Amino acid sequence: MALIRFDDVSYSYPLAKAPALSHLSLDIELAEFLLVVGESGAGKSTFLRAINGLVPHFYGGCFSGNVLVAGLNTKLVEPRDLSGHVGFVSQDPEAQFVVDRVEDELVFAMENFGLPEATMRLRIEEVLDRLGIAHLRRRAIARLSGGEKQRVAIASVLTLHPQILVLDEPTSQLDPLAAEEVLAALERLNADLGLTIILAEHRLERVVQHADRVLYLPNDGEPVVLGPTRAVLREVPLAPPVVELGRRLDWQPLPLSIKEGRTFARTMAVRPAPTVTPPAPPPAGRVPAIQVENLRAAYGDRVVLRDVTLTIQAGEFVALIGRNGSGKTTLLKHLVGLQRVIPGQGRVLVNGEDVSGKDVQEICLHVGYVPQNPNALLFAETVYEELLITLRNHGLDETNAPLAPQHLLETFGLGEYAAAYPRDLSAGQRERVALAAVLVTRPPIIILDEPTRGLDAHQKESLMRGLRHWRDEGVTILIVTHDVELVAQHADRTVLLADGEIAVDGPTRTVLSGALAFAPQVTKLFGRPDLLTVSDVLDALGQAA
Repeated sequence: MALIRFDDVSYSYPLAKAPALSHLSLDIELAEFLLVVGESGAGKSTFLRAINGLVPHFYGGCFSGNVLVAGLNTKLVEPRDLSGHVGFVSQDPEAQFVVDRVEDELVFAMENFGLPEATMRLRIEEVLDRLGIAHLRRRAIARLSGGEKQRVAIASVLTLHPQILVLDEPTSQLDPLAAEEVLAALERLNADLGLTIILAEHRLERVVQHADRVLYLPNDGEPVVLGPTRAVLREVPLAPPVVELGRRLDWQPLPLSIKEGRTFARTMAVRPAPTVTPPAPPPAGRVPAIQVENLRAAYGDRVVLRDVTLTIQAGEFVALIGRNGSGKTTLLKHLVGLQRVIPGQGRVLVNGEDVSGKDVQEICLHVGYVPQNPNALLFAETVYEELLITLRNHGLDETNAPLAPQHLLETFGLGEYAAAYPRDLSAGQRERVALAAVLVTRPPIIILDEPTRGLDAHQKESLMRGLRHWRDEGVTILIVTHDVELVAQHADRTVLLADGEIAVDGPTRTVLSGALAFAPQVTKLFGRPDLLTVSDVLDALGQAA
């Protein structure tokens, strides 16, 4: 018998207009690595929650059919009874934490199950080593970066040695190297220990080569697609760059990894891509949109920013990249006054004005800022009201809003949720609500911390298309992201932060082609700085992108 069986499962959330899952039947075998893909709203998170019983026990709603996990019917047992079989890591790792310190968090679940102290000590060392977080064991969880929290959340469920590990976008907050480390650890757990891995992810370039099978959930009423990874990716609309290039050029067999794609790339005679003319320097005397001078910051004894100096001109689209914990979010918080510049520790100017002494609300009249955690911006009773609050704070209303609120919600795929309570939405939906609430005033400076977390490919492209349009009209855009494929396609300039210092600052093509860890798939495939995207290759071959 299959380890997990869905037998004609349908499920609708309370008050939902359409089912999240409809007549779904499938089997998942022991020691399988299954990747779940699809657009936002297709039911990926619901599918994962059905495996550990959160659907329907926690969320309520209307459930029919049966889900069998290790022989247990999830309708008849509580999620706690399934936790020894299923370890679950949600989109929002902070929602899972119950104590303040990393090592205490790892101990918590084991204590609840009454495991012997010697066993707990052994398992703590095991998961700390497997996920490369031994140096975090005594750290306060509140002081960790988003990516560090993600790895701690994964470690905390592994301590119970479940048969099945279910993860909802586990690399969404991880830098490329950290994501590789986590996925390599998951692959070892799958191969060496026979752990069944079920993982939903939007950033397919990171994970497709690890998966045995792919489950594609459409959100347009079409039937689901389930099969071997290569076969499914050849027919579904979602694909990472190396797979997309393979499909466009009819490479057989379809490559899933850089290593597989390089076999084909070596045989291609690709002429140099056209030279990109660098932007002209700003006119003399023009006031920068953002200016940081010798900024230093620390948390206790830990130095986070070391004499950071950065200038961003009006109308630039700049990406800030770097490993987890390199200081990116701390830098953003200083720009909007969430962290104060200590006297004598540097200076931050926005539109030529020193932010010292200004409160956050005053700064954010000119700067639209979306933090890593969207919950920090959600206060209203409905999604629509979140946008109205922002407008009122700027002395505006629906009649003179720079962007029509309902149209903006439709753009982000939130039109049907206008009357919903924001905190009842998924992590990805809350991210989009926060984005819409900030962007509704079309501020002259936009600062976004991991803005594409929880966004599918279409929503991501829609957001980037809007940002590029505003950049062309003079809006300044600064994004922190680990999505190097997005950076390659959209950012004019890229700044690499390393251990609190600016390591590299220059045109995106120069920075990404020179930083191997942060290079996009196409650059790794061809080893050429003039090729960053699939469009670059197709243009160089004389084919339409």
